Amino acid sequence: MSGGGSLAGGGSSLFSGFRVLGLYSNHVPHALRYHKKHREFYVVTAVGKCFHTYNVNRLGIVSVSNSISDDITCVAADRMLMFAAAGRVISAFARNKEVVMRYHGHKQEVRLLLPLGDQLISADSGGDVIVWDVQEGDVYLRLQFDPASFNVSAMMHPSTYLNKVLLGSSQGALQLWNIKTSKLLFTFPGWSAGVTVLQQSPAVDVVGVGMATGRIVIHNIRLDETLMSFTQDWGPISSLAFRTDGPPIMASGSPQGHIAFWDLERRQLVTQQRHAHSTAIAGATFLHGEPLLVTNGADNAIKVWIFDQEGGGARLLRSRQGHSAPPTTICHHGNDGKNLLSAGQDGTLQSFSTVHERFNKNLGHGSINKKKEQKKKKGLSYEELRLPAITAFSSAAARQSDWDGIVSCHRGRLATTTWNYQRCTMGAYHLQPPDTPRNAIATAVSITSCGNFAVIGSSCGRVDVYNLQSGMHRGCYGDNAKAHSGVVRGVATDTLNQLTLTSGSDWLLKFWRFKSRKQEEQLKLNAAPASMLLHRDSGMLALALDDFTLLVVDIETRRVVRKFSGHHGNINDMTFSPDGRWLVTVAMDCTIRTWDLPSGCLVDCFLVAMAPVGVSLSPTGDFLATAHVDSLGVYLWTNKSLCGPVGLRPLPADYQPAVETLPGVMADQSEQEVTSEEMDDAYQSAEQLGAELVTLSLLPESRWKSLLHLDIIKKRNKPVAPPAAPPAAPFFLPTLPGLTPQFLSPTATEQEAQSKVLSWGVLPQRSEVISALASSLQSGSFDRPLSLLKDCGPAALSVELTSLTSEGGGDSSLLLAFIKMIDSMLVTGRDFDLAHAYLALFLKLHLRSLSQDPVAMEALLRVSSRLEAGWAELQASFDQSLCLLSYTKSALL
Repeated sequence: MSGGGSLAGGGSSLFSGFRVLGLYSNHVPHALRYHKKHREFYVVTAVGKCFHTYNVNRLGIVSVSNSISDDITCVAADRMLMFAAAGRVISAFARNKEVVMRYHGHKQEVRLLLPLGDQLISADSGGDVIVWDVQEGDVYLRLQFDPASFNVSAMMHPSTYLNKVLLGSSQGALQLWNIKTSKLLFTFPGWSAGVTVLQQSPAVDVVGVGMATGRIVIHNIRLDETLMSFTQDWGPISSLAFRTDGPPIMASGSPQGHIAFWDLERRQLVTQQRHAHSTAIAGATFLHGEPLLVTNGADNAIKVWIFDQEGGGARLLRSRQGHSAPPTTICHHGNDGKNLLSAGQDGTLQSFSTVHERFNKNLGHGSINKKKEQKKKKGLSYEELRLPAITAFSSAAARQSDWDGIVSCHRGRLATTTWNYQRCTMGAYHLQPPDTPRNAIATAVSITSCGNFAVIGSSCGRVDVYNLQSGMHRGCYGDNAKAHSGVVRGVATDTLNQLTLTSGSDWLLKFWRFKSRKQEEQLKLNAAPASMLLHRDSGMLALALDDFTLLVVDIETRRVVRKFSGHHGNINDMTFSPDGRWLVTVAMDCTIRTWDLPSGCLVDCFLVAMAPVGVSLSPTGDFLATAHVDSLGVYLWTNKSLCGPVGLRPLPADYQPAVETLPGVMADQSEQEVTSEEMDDAYQSAEQLGAELVTLSLLPESRWKSLLHLDIIKKRNKPVAPPAAPPAAPFFLPTLPGLTPQFLSPTATEQEAQSKVLSWGVLPQRSEVISALASSLQSGSFDRPLSLLKDCGPAALSVELTSLTSEGGGDSSLLLAFIKMIDSMLVTGRDFDLAHAYLALFLKLHLRSLSQDPVAMEALLRVSSRLEAGWAELQASFDQSLCLLSYTKSALL
């Protein structure tokens, strides 16, 4: 397996990035826009280098924008475009996805964006305020401020104030500018506190000003008069919003995640929504004319609140929420592979659906005591009641409808907790073994395949068994209630509840009888195990050791059957494929490795930008899920082997893996500026695909299929009684028969019409088709007569072909021209059906006269040979296709 030099990898040959789950929002305030055609509100939130668009009425994701070069710092929206600032560059997006314009000109990071008609106003941290022409991308106006005296911290356009912008500073002063004339109109001295938020109220001239001290001032900027003032006790004002559907309510957000609602008429606090978000309220916006409030925060949550409670209170209507701190442990729940359980550092246990976001579940935080009465008696605060983050958990779907099916270990706690997946809540039991040291903690857990028992290992060496239905302690393993002399690192049970396997920091792997709890055998390891995983169907037990190696033990023979080495960091997690053939491991060396157990080789390895801490391969084998350091999402990778054959070769010992881009993060956009014109991506079909193929016309079958049966059709459609003359002249102008309406010129009077003597103008003359056919004989191009024949109906076409001979007003040269036109149609392969129909009618009408013309007969022989060759090629193609189709059908059967 070793090679002479290092072999560079080309990425993963087994997995490809699909998408990321559980990313909804960050610290950037959201943007709200109304779509007039859809009559729907949309909320836009930034997530790293791209932004997501959700409809408010369902909070379903509508689109994900293309990635830009850096993390987005602020977003804004107007009627047509979305604007996102990243670093010093502002990008304009069309259709919530594609970059159509970039605005370069800032020297510092852009912090504020304000669309205003056909202009965009932006402010950076260096004191520059630039007014852009949105369509052209040019700088319309540049204002420069000294950050030491006027550091722009908020920006707003007062309603009905044409070309006016109100700027707030962190020093406390406000300035009103005319951006068209570049003039400072008025300076407000402020209230000796930095301005954090400026928000237009429903009343003209009245502005809400939020400050860093928690004070809110409702100010009339026209009269420079303060109308009212409020003070929030939770720190600076992070967001302000005014209700517009009737009640004069103002909402203010705080860095602690609380929202206060103020009555502007009674000038008092109405109610408060505590812990609306677990982090600062990034943005809060009332929907125009509706009792709905949309909020987002850095806790990776978007929430919609509805005001239908007594006393003006709000309740949560709908939400999309992921982990507010990176997930540490993930595992598929159930056998369908559609749900992923994820435990994060934020202390929550959540379930993400790989099908649709509406199936996501949030099982919430674990609490020390669930009963509210006991909470009140103890007087504990919200934070003290919450359990610490989950370090390990195990789930079983076998009896989850009867009792709790999830058991979890928490950081620094001995008692393990149960959870109910169907009720989406914490369970009824805290499982704690009796007579244990004070500093002992639970370290490993496993639920039996039947879902009745939980086996829990602790740091003091105990391994205890609990009944999940009753929560009762059913015993422990080992003498003196001690299974290992060190920390228990892993526990597992087999499919039939015959064996219990435990591993500890004493370098031992022990085999126990599940029912009698007696030790049968133990295996000495080469190093202390860090974790353990059993694939119950195959009986393969994988152990990750502290020396970065992997051992695979067969629990039937109780011997080490495989040993893998290659990781250069702590092995964080591992998972088996459904058939037990592959073992996928992730480590702190940022690699994801796939080991093939039958061959004992490394078959796939790739690098990721952030170290993976959790991995789980679905029971159906279609998706690999990973969780990473400092990332809030759960990333899905598709298994390429399910879609087609994948050549998995053993990788050499000096294999250098390549970096794979995490799903959901696209390649950076090129620096080339994209124009605003939309590219026309509609596919234009070619007139002819190939020389060996033929193309049929687009005419209906009634136009050419009945040409040989016109006599029968006329006889069948002959009227029984002769047509009667109308009693009076029609009110409309008479027209000539044909597909294209043409008016009949009234040249003859009634006396001339009744005369038996024909005038010179009534004698037959050449039609337009015949004239075009005669001119085409000289030019060699038959497109004009062919297009005229396509416009003719079956009866008119028969008349035109009849008039080609001398009896109909034509001559022999027209017969030759028509034959050449048919020949050119067969050569090009276009209008294949028309060529055969026209030729059949032509031969039916003029076969007798053609047989006496040697030149015409020679031309007909050439057409005949071309017909035979064309049909032979078509027949060969038909035979080949039919043979391939019959072979495929027989292979499937």
